[in-house]
Amino acid sequence: MTRIGILLFDGAEELDFVGPWEVFRSTHMMLGTPEVVTIAERSGPIRCNKGMRVLADHTFADAPELDIVLVPGGQGTRTEVDNPVVIDWLRDVGARCRWVTSVCTGALLLHEAGFAKGKRVTTHFAFVETLRARGDVTVLDGPRFVRDGRLLTSAGVSAGIDMALWLVGQLHTPEIARRVQRYIQYDPAPPYTSEA
Repeated sequence: MTRIGILLFDGAEELDFVGPWEVFRSTHMMLGTPEVVTIAERSGPIRCNKGMRVLADHTFADAPELDIVLVPGGQGTRTEVDNPVVIDWLRDVGARCRWVTSVCTGALLLHEAGFAKGKRVTTHFAFVETLRARGDVTVLDGPRFVRDGRLLTSAGVSAGIDMALWLVGQLHTPEIARRVQRYIQYDPAPPYTSEA
């Protein structure tokens, strides 16, 4: 069975990980796979970017082997990028994964761990120049998600749902991804259009 691990940390953006988690768990409900777990450096409550508190399923010490790792964004990435425990864990786990993925500013951690260096990625529109300034990375501004080999990055927040649906189509079939999309009623029709 495919196992997906979602990294959690203080300041992680809620929808960055909950959106993909919903996609993957809905797929599991239909097919019995993938398994989805959340993983944090240590046990105890995690306070997310907007204040939600969550508990991870595992710590780094007892986390199972993963096929896919997902790194959310949020203000916490600015701290975790300088946390050698997180970066070393990500580097080690990601090296063994079939897919290494991020949502929003989670791309910052993938860059620090070495996965985004020399690659094409995307991130939240407000973070594009900051990530470009780190060097040795091509940051695309506009796509909802970008694949470069086994590296898969998405733009901000809700774009992680698009990325997760695409990944379900790769793990299974596009038809399965469409079934999941219908099940979660993901058919965006926002009431106001962006002028930015």
